[in-house]
This record gives sequence, C-alpha cells and structure tokens, in this order.
Amino acid sequence: MNSSASHAAPLVAIVGPTGAGKSALGSAVAGRFSGEVVCCDSTQVYRRFDIGTAKVLPAEQQGIPHHLMDLLDADEIFTAGDYRRRALGVLEDLRCREKLPVFTVGTGLYLRALLEGLSDAPTRSDELRERLRRVADARGHAHLHRILARLDPAAAARIASRDLAKMIRALEVRLLTGKPITELHRAGRPPLEGFHAIKIGLTPPRAALYQRIERRVDAMLAAGWLEEVKRLVESGVPSGAKPFQFIGYGELRTHLAGVIARDAAVSAIRQATRRYAKRQLTWFRKEQGVRWFEGFGDDAKIVAGVAEYLAEQLQLAQPPRAPRARGV
Repeated sequence: MNSSASHAAPLVAIVGPTGAGKSALGSAVAGRFSGEVVCCDSTQVYRRFDIGTAKVLPAEQQGIPHHLMDLLDADEIFTAGDYRRRALGVLEDLRCREKLPVFTVGTGLYLRALLEGLSDAPTRSDELRERLRRVADARGHAHLHRILARLDPAAAARIASRDLAKMIRALEVRLLTGKPITELHRAGRPPLEGFHAIKIGLTPPRAALYQRIERRVDAMLAAGWLEEVKRLVESGVPSGAKPFQFIGYGELRTHLAGVIARDAAVSAIRQATRRYAKRQLTWFRKEQGVRWFEGFGDDAKIVAGVAEYLAEQLQLAQPPRAPRARGV
C-alpha cells in the first residue's frame, strides 16, 4: 500500500458472482469492523422488487444499516452517474460517523463509476431513445443487439440482449458522439478522492455455485416471488419498466400472462442466472487489486480468512501517529 493510500479513509468492496454470498459476508465484515453496508447493485435500487433481487430486508439486517436500496419507483431511470452521486453522499456521512463503508457489489459498472469516475458522456436524447425502442418492439431485442455489435463490439460483448436500457444507452452514445461508450468511460475520469478501496473477491467452485443458484431460485419462489410479480403487475407497473427486464421478473410476468408454463419460466431463470454469474466473474476478474477467496461468503472459514486479511489492511491504513513529546 502506498503512502498516499495509507492516509485515506478505507472502504471495503466485496465483489463476486450472484449467489456467492456477498451480502452475508458484507454483514459479517460490517459487524466485526464497526461498518455499515452500502449496496452496489442496479436491481436493488428499485422499490417493491425485493425477492428476485435478493435484497437483505430489514428483518434480516441484524441491526446493521444498509444504504442505497429502495431509492426509486419502477418507472424511474437510474444511471451509474446517479449511483456515484448517491454513494458519495453516503461515504461522507459514514466518514463523519467513523463507520467503515462495506460495499456489496453486484454491478461492476457502479463500482467502477464510484472509484474511477465517469467521463462527460452526452445527455440522454428522448427522441433517439424512442426510435430505438420502436426498433426493438418491431424487430426484437436481438436485432438491436446485432446493431450494437456492429457499431460497438466491446459494449455488445458485455451487454446482454435482454438488457434493453443498456443497449439503448450504448447506441445513443455511439450515435451521438461517434465514439464507443467504453472509450468515453476510459476518458477524463475524476477518481474517488479521500478513500482507499480494499477489494475482496469471492470465487466459489463453479459447479457448487450453479447448484446454489438453482436452490436459491427455488427458495425465492417458495418465499413468494411469483406472488410478488403478480402484485406488481396488478398494481399497474408497465411491462416496459426497467425492473421487468431483471432476471426472473420478465420470465414470471410472461408466465402469468399465460405465454409460457411455470416450469419453462423457472428453467429460463436458472439458465439466465448462471449466464449472468459467468459475466460477472469475467468483469470482476479484470478489476485491479482484488484479494480473491475461493469459496462462499457465508462459509465460516472464508469469513475468518477475510477478517484476518482486512484486519491487516485496516491496520496499514491507519495514519501514522505523531511522536510523543518528551518530558523536559
């Protein structure tokens, strides 16, 4: 750790694929090191979309505050820049109260926006976005994804064809600036100042992770996920709302509409979740400075290993003490 980093306030960022136990580890770390959890997930910012986004609900938070959940209604737009602005406010509050920020990171772009900053990307064009949505409605999401692959291959490689909002934003940037969105993200970033990130990564064995994903989907359904989706539909949340593009919510909504059978919806959810976990790992493997732990975040051995590593890193992060004055 360099000298400038050692004088900055520490923050912990826990990264890894869905189902790896980031939330459990985040709570354990926050409880042990006088911290509070900061959610870093593009799905958990939406209110009422609870079970399928794996939110740690108040009754399960063990008295540890969780920040940056339940910020928006379903029809609101939220960007990585919005996340950064909100997170900076939380960080300042935690610094003032001398609490350790513990980020549980499902959305790598949000973490990157916070730590590395954002470029001056163009503002949204409602007219262009509406045209792109009409193309997607008429020709399908896959057609729009093929256009993105032609204009910005790097963005197409990391954005799934189901994620209409991200596809539209990437195309919007490409068409308005003539540059790929990834190039703009690399340019002119003001990095986070005053904090030093200690990054923890979870990499469970793939077969075990996939088994856990299947069990978790079953547990979410047993907890009332389908009923949650039914309530959302009946309350008037439109089918085009971004949260209905999240894994599981779209499939269950389609099942409720009578288009596919329940078993087919569940199978599609499991497959989409496995693919998402793989994409997350690919993204996080490129993150610099991560200390990786091979296991699940709710495993006692992993928690102990992480705690030992963090104790060492947090000790290094303490500012040097001024020498004591000698008596005369």
